[in-house]
Amino acid sequence: MKPVLKSVLEAIGETPLVDLSRFVAARKLDGRIFAKLEYLNPGFSKKDRIGLRMIEEAEASGALRPGQTVVELTSGNTGTGLSIVCGVKGYPFVAVMSKGNSMERARMMAALGAEVVLVDQAPGSTVGQVSGEDLALVEKRAQELVRERSAFRADQFRNPGNVHAHELHTGEEIWEQSGGSVEVFADFAGTAGSFVGCANALRRHRPDIACWLVEPEGAPYVAEGRVTNPNHRIQGGGYSMDLPFLDGCPVDGFLKISDGEAMRTARDLARLEGIFGGFSGGANVAAAARLLEGPARGKTAAVLICDSGLKYMSTDLY
Repeated sequence: MKPVLKSVLEAIGETPLVDLSRFVAARKLDGRIFAKLEYLNPGFSKKDRIGLRMIEEAEASGALRPGQTVVELTSGNTGTGLSIVCGVKGYPFVAVMSKGNSMERARMMAALGAEVVLVDQAPGSTVGQVSGEDLALVEKRAQELVRERSAFRADQFRNPGNVHAHELHTGEEIWEQSGGSVEVFADFAGTAGSFVGCANALRRHRPDIACWLVEPEGAPYVAEGRVTNPNHRIQGGGYSMDLPFLDGCPVDGFLKISDGEAMRTARDLARLEGIFGGFSGGANVAAAARLLEGPARGKTAAVLICDSGLKYMSTDLY
């Protein structure tokens, strides 16, 4: 057991890895699925890890000055992580988010001391379904705020601290907690930071591990370069845009998961395992289940439960 922590930042990471034996039995799958409960971080998502790492690396390099404002675009989770880190460390933080994301996230960031700037969605977009076009509008506003306030831009889609957080910690934790038994890893594509970081860490231990990238069924942009439904329901990723972190990182395969599959699986996890995750966690476990039905039959897969179902109570996920 840890002694008294100096701050909540020391509570980030070292999340549990849970064997989804009840879910696997209910689906009659051949193999095992280990789920890393990232919603047990202080901000209820895996993004707490990158918020801490990006800020600490910026401090170490001198890119972030004492008292300087930090700005970042977010679907809510990275913004929550940065709200926590910046609040503890004394940096003003401005979160820029699409109005299409669930409002629980905006309210949580504001409660944590962030200034939240909400950006209108593109014409034709649907609330709860954030497209790449919506994100482009958020990016434009974030760039304006950086210039206006001489701010430090966290830049989660390009900042190497994103990958480092998962390569040095999340992936290593999975390997240690599983006793080196993980043979397959699947992860939903947001920034691709957790996919690349965990894949790099796991491949150092097991070079032949199969690492699969998960995308929405209607927006397999990385896998196929095409989008038929940019307004999918799986928040936090599937933005139909180039992901720089994937450059030079091999992807062993791609999986397309529908909104319905992600939602059904998230609900099954809550009912069968007591794991209350969001859309992307449901997508990840649905992908792992499909792998155990096919190319990874009989093997052990690991996934992340990226955030908490509490962040989607205004949606019809639950």
